[in-house]
Amino acid sequence: MNWITDHKIPLGQWIEMMVDWLISNAAGFFDAISYSLEWLILGLTGLLLQCPPMLVVAFLAGLAYWLHRSVGLVIFIVLSLLLIANLGYWEEMIETVVLVLMATFLCILFGIPLGIFAAHYPRFHIAIRPVLDLMQTVPTFVYLIPTLILFGLGVVPGLISTIIFAIAAPIRLTALGISNVPEELLEAGKAFGATRWKLLFRVELPAAMPSIMAGVTQCIMLALSMVVISALVGADGLGKPVVRALNTVNISQGFEAGLAIVLVAIILDRLCKQRETKDVNP
Repeated sequence: MNWITDHKIPLGQWIEMMVDWLISNAAGFFDAISYSLEWLILGLTGLLLQCPPMLVVAFLAGLAYWLHRSVGLVIFIVLSLLLIANLGYWEEMIETVVLVLMATFLCILFGIPLGIFAAHYPRFHIAIRPVLDLMQTVPTFVYLIPTLILFGLGVVPGLISTIIFAIAAPIRLTALGISNVPEELLEAGKAFGATRWKLLFRVELPAAMPSIMAGVTQCIMLALSMVVISALVGADGLGKPVVRALNTVNISQGFEAGLAIVLVAIILDRLCKQRETKDVNP
């Protein structure tokens, strides 16, 4: 096997050369992205932190009842948020939610159109499938290094890494939902003279909405799983106390911060799920 190891393919060196080229030729572009995203995240975080905590709790409780008409869900959300505030992680919770929602918004903004395009063009779907597999299977620390070099220390490399890790879910499930639209619905739409865009917005997207919403929910969960990883590159939020507890072997702090992350995940998951409707037979 020596002849194989003696002729090593310099993949790592090629990636390093590419990153160095980007730093030399596109530093201003990456700085502009970094400043813009950081301004948006910090501005939204500051705005939410200015709101009284009880007002935020009341708003989320009202939103949960309006979406799901579930008193049990409202009680759970209120008690969970009050527990997080009682543990002293309200500010970190707001920072985490802003980071997750920003990452999810950008994943949806780019992921759903790519999923629709992949569903209509199978060759494109086949081409991006290995890329999506790579984005979800490569250890996050691997692409955390180039994002840290390109965007600097702070919340932005954590956001970019989260997007890379989570965007595959809305792409895959949107493509799956569009591909599984019954042919009878498409034929009926074409029979009524629907154009391609009307067919997409009035037939395909409504029929694929459960799958698309499942992709959004999964995207939120994947983004939350990156909270601790993002804290390693300077992102604020609930990941910081977890990392601090890990470094100091502080069991109580680690458990409390971890519990807050779990509660935030459950709240976001329940809010984003579609309301279940029961069929009423005459």
